[in-house]
Amino acid sequence: MQIVVAFLQKQKSILGAIRRTVAVPSCSPHNFYYLCPRFCTQTPNPNNILCPETWESEKEEEQNEEREAKSLSWRIEKLPRGEPVASAFQSWMGDGFPIHRGYIFHTINRLRKFKANKRALEVMEWVIRERPYKAKELDYSYLLEFTTKLHGVSKGESLFCRIPSEFQNQLLYNNLVLACLEKSLIRLSLSYMKKMRELGHPISYLVFNRLIILHSSPGRRKTIPKILTQMRADKVVPHVSTYNILLKIEANDHNIERVVKVFSDMKRANVEPNEISYCILATAHAVARLFTVCEAYVEAIEKSITGNNWSTYDILVILYGYLGKRNELERIWSIIQGLPNVRSKSFVLAVEAFGRIGDISRSEELWSEMKSVKGLKSTEQLNSLISVYCKHALITKATSLYKEMEKNGCKQNAITFRHLALGCLKAGLRNEAIKTLELGMDMPVSSKVRRSTPWLETTLSILEIFADHGDVENAEKLFKELKKANYTRYTFVYNTLIKAYVKAKLPDPNLLKRMILGGSRPDSETYSLLKLIEQFPK
Repeated sequence: MQIVVAFLQKQKSILGAIRRTVAVPSCSPHNFYYLCPRFCTQTPNPNNILCPETWESEKEEEQNEEREAKSLSWRIEKLPRGEPVASAFQSWMGDGFPIHRGYIFHTINRLRKFKANKRALEVMEWVIRERPYKAKELDYSYLLEFTTKLHGVSKGESLFCRIPSEFQNQLLYNNLVLACLEKSLIRLSLSYMKKMRELGHPISYLVFNRLIILHSSPGRRKTIPKILTQMRADKVVPHVSTYNILLKIEANDHNIERVVKVFSDMKRANVEPNEISYCILATAHAVARLFTVCEAYVEAIEKSITGNNWSTYDILVILYGYLGKRNELERIWSIIQGLPNVRSKSFVLAVEAFGRIGDISRSEELWSEMKSVKGLKSTEQLNSLISVYCKHALITKATSLYKEMEKNGCKQNAITFRHLALGCLKAGLRNEAIKTLELGMDMPVSSKVRRSTPWLETTLSILEIFADHGDVENAEKLFKELKKANYTRYTFVYNTLIKAYVKAKLPDPNLLKRMILGGSRPDSETYSLLKLIEQFPK
């Protein structure tokens, strides 16, 4: 094992960028985009439950290939880079086809899906300039949306002033406000909202959703109640996506009591929870180790699933892994396998889930299948099986897989070393574990990774072993990490730290005070441990 640690140290200089394993997303505004559309001209897709991408059925693509080849959107999408959209329109009209508004909207929605904003703007500029039909408010809304995306808010404001006054209505105003918020121009957006009130234009719930997201960071979160108050004053009915954002903020903060309160507020407002709501609730309770409640929400997810949403099935894989339900895990995995496209991410989640329930052979089978079908292209894929081996003290297998990373051109990251440190500890290799842990600590780690659930749970597992050995010094170091992510709100985390003091027979009269001030509630185990500490000589 000393050779392995030396090898790890040798590789330290070539370590690359951090890539996180599967996690509960952190409170970055970009992590909330899946909860609601970003502009009023967008419609939420029911298949986009936990990711912004939309995956189309390969079967449907084959069936529609001939039809798409004849469509206007297909011709525009297939244009070579740099060729103007006018050529696609001329080709379309040259074949005797008219240009209807429906064709344009279909094209715009597809281009937005592929994030081809520049091409979408070219389409709308052509429509407004050439007038194939009489432009209406939605056409100008599309033009405004893509102008601000590509050229900034100032250009959007200039365009807004040139739009005919009969179309300067609530749709355009809402999109202009959202464009300001998209660029984090909060004061400017508030001034436009004030003007909307003066003109009597209703403000969209999407505007308030975006305001909440922009104020979701810990330093600005106190503003959220004021935003909700203003929402009520403007008589804007909260959408289910509004509550989902609020649920996600509290779940990311590991504040399970606030999660429950938001859900209660949601029910009192007679807002029906959807798939996303139950996924957030179930995951939050699973992370908090409240498995009975988690199971109830998992049942709600199963009942609320609409269509073959691969993202929801991915969440169910994680949750059934937490609950230790092997049969249900196999059932969900068989559904995923029946989908047209099984992503590498789904394989990674399944490998980790089966490892969590102790079925190592099944994890290995799935990992081998992923390797043959998808190939090993990312550190995340290798970390998934390394984490399984390390959780079960199979350090030799984990080390072998670590070496395979180099062969596949994948760079180890801080998560890799944290898993290996846990594996060394579980295998009784304490000195090697500390060296490996320190090696990982020297690497830069993003706050996104530090707040991810796998990182936090692996860190807690290491902390538990240090606690069992009475290693207060190392236990406190890891506890500080967990505290920064608010993971110490959970009673079981503080109890683990107290166990370190019990094992070390080291009295500390401030432990209970630290716990309460840290936002954690003592339970019967806490008081039992503290009673033991009181018996130690001071």
